[in-house]
Amino acid sequence: MLAEVHGHDGYPVNWPDSPGAWLTPPSLIASWVAELDGRVAGHIGLSRSGAGDAAPGLWSARAEVSTDATAVVSRLFVAPWARGREIGALLMGQAVAEAQVRGLHPVLDVLASDTAAAALYERLGWQLLATVEQQWSPEQKVTVRCYAAAT
Repeated sequence: MLAEVHGHDGYPVNWPDSPGAWLTPPSLIASWVAELDGRVAGHIGLSRSGAGDAAPGLWSARAEVSTDATAVVSRLFVAPWARGREIGALLMGQAVAEAQVRGLHPVLDVLASDTAAAALYERLGWQLLATVEQQWSPEQKVTVRCYAAAT
């Protein structure tokens, strides 16, 4: 399904050498899949903050807490055939609930060009913290929007 999403939407922007490893980074706290009619229809992960994540630092500075008090919502995607059925919102709700059970505040970074994802987050009440530039590699600079779940 990830290959289908990549072909349809270009997510992830840089196709990983090992998609399985990309979906299960060492910082992963938990992940979930959604099923529809017996097929995997979506995925989401919840991770500890990493060096490349901008939102945890922005939230922690605003809330005057350590970045250890955040959890990063990541790897959210829904199969093109399953869209329009609130699967993304349901997965987001699961990740937010798990972060809260763990006493962590959910945050995320999303490419500024991913307007559909940003619209979902804003519809769910997430707060835009900032829009920042990130250097993903010597040749690749991207603009990301950083969000925090509503308090």
